[in-house]
Amino acid sequence: MTLIFSGNDFKYELESVVKLFIPATLFDIHFEVKPEYFSGDFCFIRRKRGKEKTYLYTVCRIDGKSVVRAQSILNSSDNYEGNCEIFLARLLFKCLTALTGKSAKWGILTGIRPVKRVNKMLDSGMSRNAIERELSEIFLCEKSKIDIAYKTALTQKRALENMDGNTFSLYVSIPFCPSRCSYCSFVSQSVESSIRLIPEYVDRLCDEIVYTANIISGKGLKLDTIYFGGGTPTSLEADQLEKIMKTISRHFDLSDLREYTVEAGRADTITIEKLKVIKSCGADRISINPQTMNDSVLKAIDRRHTVKQFTDSYKLAKKIGFESINTDLIAGLPTDTVESFMKTVDAILELSPENVTVHTLSIKRAAYLNRKSDMVIDNPAEQMVDYASKRLMESGYDPYYLYRQKNMLENLENIGWSKPGKESLYNIYIMEENQSIIALGAGASTKLVARDGHLKRIFNYKFPLEYIKHFDIMLEKKNEAKEFIEKNR
Repeated sequence: MTLIFSGNDFKYELESVVKLFIPATLFDIHFEVKPEYFSGDFCFIRRKRGKEKTYLYTVCRIDGKSVVRAQSILNSSDNYEGNCEIFLARLLFKCLTALTGKSAKWGILTGIRPVKRVNKMLDSGMSRNAIERELSEIFLCEKSKIDIAYKTALTQKRALENMDGNTFSLYVSIPFCPSRCSYCSFVSQSVESSIRLIPEYVDRLCDEIVYTANIISGKGLKLDTIYFGGGTPTSLEADQLEKIMKTISRHFDLSDLREYTVEAGRADTITIEKLKVIKSCGADRISINPQTMNDSVLKAIDRRHTVKQFTDSYKLAKKIGFESINTDLIAGLPTDTVESFMKTVDAILELSPENVTVHTLSIKRAAYLNRKSDMVIDNPAEQMVDYASKRLMESGYDPYYLYRQKNMLENLENIGWSKPGKESLYNIYIMEENQSIIALGAGASTKLVARDGHLKRIFNYKFPLEYIKHFDIMLEKKNEAKEFIEKNR
């Protein structure tokens, strides 16, 4: 497939629209050439500015069949550039719908945070009817997606009513896993291959915690939430987790902390000693993630634990006293069926966790499954997600955060569900970008939010070895956070 852009530079957004209909494909990109030069499949996307009007049109050809769509816009119109991009996306969407017979329920909303748009509409005073009308008529979203986005936005607003503008969150990266799951593209290394790095990594991470605490000290900021992610934080030994968590409690003021999450993640890393350390050091929320309640599917994705190990770990965490547990599920895993996934959802609801996150499989470049994309392109993920949403709503759960990823099956989404009042604040903050998050460890990305809403990102070195080797250089970059905070107080 060839994409030809003429008179516009909307490549990123419009290429994303094409990917809704033609996934897992590399496109040949050209600019300012005519479509007659191409004999195969193509999309020609043109903006031509006249004296008073700009003419927009798209020509798409697939398997010898062509469709044309066109419209015009006044040069003097408000938000001229933004409207040109939106209208070209709509024209392209309609061409490809006609040619492929497919649709995309999120319409031309290709960004990863569709709820953010709904939140802005609510903040501007728009009614539900007006929001639904704009998302449907302008952005071509289907009602089912509008409903879930609107419900998510309302849950977030309730959860954020008491958010203090002088707060920040802390993210701690533990980029190690006992083994790599076949669908995963996160920055992580197996304990088997990197065990020699872990002691020094823990030492350097503690050094970064101390350095960062000194930067934040005296700036009038209160620590609101802490989140240990990865990787799998419980890949570390109990004493290593304790060292990191106690370093945080010694150097940061936790008196205003509202949430403390540690991803226990995989059942094959969980022990009673680790859970006791996590609880005694102040964490009140953990994730224990089965992904599926089918042992044969776990084997197919190289996840080296069993369903029994998951249920045993979950019950152990409850016995120790964790009152908020999240469980992750993935729709669309290889060898999984709709019936098997339905049983997974029903089994999780029997346990009644406070949070359930339903992910849709995303085949990313770094994942092993990307080399086997034919295994997953034709996949009943949509039926799975629909069933999970129906059952969770029936069971009293509310959607509280939603995001999408590139190359996600069926143009679907990841949704975090919670029992009322059990929403993860950190997950809302990271999605809606309404609070600064100071990130520590390899692969971590600090996201600073100014009072006027503009963002600054500071990236740590990606891999543990780089992080250790260039640690002093990385600490110097942390001073950018200090400068930003002082400037934007």
